Parts: sequence; C-alpha cells; structure tokens
Amino acid sequence: MAERARLLARWLGSLAIVLIATMTVLFFLVRLTGDPAIMLAGPDASPQQLQQIRQFYGFDRSLAEQYVVYAGKLAQLDFGASLADGTPSFDKALASFPATLLLAMLAMALNLAVSIPVGAWLGRSRQGHARRVVRGVLSVLQGFPGFVLALLLIDLFAVELEWLPAIGYGGPVSWILPVVSVAFFLAPKLIRVLEANVQAALLASYVRTARSIGATPNEILWRHAMPNALLGATALIGAEFAFVMTGLVVIETIFAWPGIGWLLVQSTLNLDFPVLQSITCLLVVTIFLVNSATDALQLVLDPRLQQRAAAP
Repeated sequence: MAERARLLARWLGSLAIVLIATMTVLFFLVRLTGDPAIMLAGPDASPQQLQQIRQFYGFDRSLAEQYVVYAGKLAQLDFGASLADGTPSFDKALASFPATLLLAMLAMALNLAVSIPVGAWLGRSRQGHARRVVRGVLSVLQGFPGFVLALLLIDLFAVELEWLPAIGYGGPVSWILPVVSVAFFLAPKLIRVLEANVQAALLASYVRTARSIGATPNEILWRHAMPNALLGATALIGAEFAFVMTGLVVIETIFAWPGIGWLLVQSTLNLDFPVLQSITCLLVVTIFLVNSATDALQLVLDPRLQQRAAAP
C-alpha cells in the first residue's frame, strides 16, 4: 500500500511539474503573438476604447502582475472566460475533446487493422515481387505529409468521383476521409516496426522449439512471434495515439472537424488567450495520461520490465 502511495505521489508530482512548466512558458509565448484588445475592438477602435478593453481584462498591467493573477487562478483551476464569446474557456475546450477522441480512436483502430496483418506478412516473407511492391508503397506513404494525403483523397473521392463528403462531422460517411488520412499516415511506420520485430521473433530460440514440436507456420506466426512483435511495438502505438490526440491541427482544419485542433487554430487567430491556455492544459494532461498508460501496459505485458523497475 505504501509503495502504491509513493508511486502515485511521484506520478502526480511529475504531472504537476510538467503542467507548471508548460503553462508558464505558454503564458509568455501567447503574449508575444499580438494584442487581443485590437481583435476584440476591431481595427477602427479609438485609443480610448482599446485602453478600456485592456483595463477590463487586465492587459494594461505588467507581465509580472498578469502572471501572478494567472497563476493564482490556475491554482484554483480557473482558466477564465473566452475572449470571443464569454463562455468558460475550459468548458469550450472540453466540448471539442470528444470529436478529437473519436477521430483518434477510429484512426488508431484502422491503423492497427492494417498494420498488424501487413507487418506480419512482410516479416514472414523473405522475397517476392508483391513484397517489393508493398515495401515501395510504404516508402512513398512514409514520405507523404498527412495533409497532402488528405488533400489527394479529397480531390479523388469528394471532387472527382463525388463518392464521399469532403468536410463535416455529420455521420459515419463523413468520417471516412479524415480517418483514412490519419491512419494511412501512421501505418507505414508501425508496419516497418512490426516487420522488423516479427523477423527477429522468428529467429528466436522459442520459435525453433515450437517448430521442432510440430507447430504450423501460422501457429508460429500468430501464437508465438506476433505477441512478442506487438510487445516491442507498444511504445510506438502509445506514441502514435498521443500524436493523433494532439497533432491533428491541420487535418481537423482541412476537414472542418470540430475538434481540439480546429479550436486551437480558431483561438490562435482570434488571440483568445484563455481558450489557448485551456486547450494546452488539456493536451498536456492527455499526453501524460497516454504515456503513463503505455508504460503501465508495458510493465503488465513484460514481467522483465517489472523486475528492472523494482531493482534498486
């Protein structure tokens, strides 16, 4: 019990340090982007109107004074109201979170559904024309930026063929293009890692033992080699999930997907500091939780890591 309490305290301490450092740096960075008073009052506002707005929001104070107020509110989990519409900024960020979570989960599910069988097949195959073609396609896809692939898919399936909608969040049909864009951007790297892990696993002594007792090639691949290949790829899978939760700014903008990335762009353009700060806090916590869950999963799946972590 004491050990669990110690680990929990260490985990919370690490999260607090990351949050304090990130939110402090963000505070000073966003104030270098411009004057939100001009965005609120418009370009034709008089100096008196601008000064009134700065006084109302406290932007006329020194950065040190503003930071003290900002830190005090954060300590109370008060992120302030959106400058754009006056709604609570953290509620606004939370309202956009489910859309990003949906896109991330669907993209990762498709990523795994494609990467696991393809990686297994490439790892087992040693030569052949089909293998060279697939590896060539993977090399091309790995060099493609995600937004370029998204634009190509829109041009083909939405503009030329008119099979799918290009934008929107209206239902499963409108999810296809953004999900495919994200998944096929992530899949090549995971396929390469799984291919290498499968090849290494097939050369291991336990696989030779399985062959010697009459295990079939499919049993060797899926019962013995693939579990160990996936174990080695767990860190990458966790990193990719963290990426899709936090790095979909361009994709969400292209597809008008009402998630965190889209809100981040709109808030940046409007110099909506409270919303930017709320989004950043939410993303930092998300990344930290995903990384912690990945580490915990690796400890559960690999007892050797537990022994190493327990070692003094």
